[in-house]
Amino acid sequence: MKKLKDDVSKLATGVIVEAYLDPRRGPTATLILNEGILKLGDIIATPSTLGKAKNLEEFQQKRIAIALPSQPAILIGFGKVPRVGETLKAFPDLEIAQEYLKVGEEKRIPEVLEIKPEQRVLNLILKTDVLGSIEAIEEVLKKLPREKVILRILKSEVGEVNESDIELARSGRAFILGFRVGTNPIAKNLAQREKIKILNFEVIYDLVEEMRKLMEKISKPEVVRIDLGKVKVSVDFWKEKNRQIIGGRVIEGVVEKGALIEILREKGVRGKGKMINLQRNKRDIERAPKGEEVGILYESRTPEEKIQVGDTLIFYKEEGQKGKI
Repeated sequence: MKKLKDDVSKLATGVIVEAYLDPRRGPTATLILNEGILKLGDIIATPSTLGKAKNLEEFQQKRIAIALPSQPAILIGFGKVPRVGETLKAFPDLEIAQEYLKVGEEKRIPEVLEIKPEQRVLNLILKTDVLGSIEAIEEVLKKLPREKVILRILKSEVGEVNESDIELARSGRAFILGFRVGTNPIAKNLAQREKIKILNFEVIYDLVEEMRKLMEKISKPEVVRIDLGKVKVSVDFWKEKNRQIIGGRVIEGVVEKGALIEILREKGVRGKGKMINLQRNKRDIERAPKGEEVGILYESRTPEEKIQVGDTLIFYKEEGQKGKI
């Protein structure tokens, strides 16, 4: 209606609006040209891939010989699936197209992960149905908390899970995430043999929730101390190297076989160790409550950390608790 015109003599320039890997036809992209005419056989490139226009189709998937400005077209011929939003250009020869690709690769700076000693790393390989899914999933995964576990994506691409994915997962100790894609039979057998975990999803929410569970599973547990009870030492029966048998009364809480021990003397901790055995009336028991007279086989960290009559022994245990992601 506005009689808009364009210079069709220029080399074609357009934008990739969708891209995916067709199992039969290879990397496939939907584009809209801004200027110029794209013809079959033209050398084409985006900042991430290049190729030759082997097949052109209009929106109803009917073959066409040329694509005009503002006309949506389906293009087949890239070496690999381009990224959505990239600028496509046609070039007079392959050498110039390769220079355009090289400049694009230099501009893409990979994310540098700063990993702290207390953090764990979960390596992932992401395979999806279309390129838009990769971008959506990567964006959602970036929003997951990284205080305890960092997600590192070793590879993300469109297409079914294949043998090279399994090899990378094995060498990189990674999980494979498949989003609306399958696994080829050879890769499936290889994954079973190498014990590689392939997780398949149809909904992004399910993928994210599974990532939360995996992050919680591998996160470094927080050690929590639980105090159990106290014993007042009244008898020193025997000692040798870093082991000692003492007797005393439980004055607070309970004591349990295998518990850790702190030696409290003159309001200060004089040593640490653990209980090897617990007895009452010369019989082995698992626990003793307040008021009981008990015998304890104690093992210290060093021979110098001995228990003395009059000491108070504090019994406790340590448990690892995994945090929530």
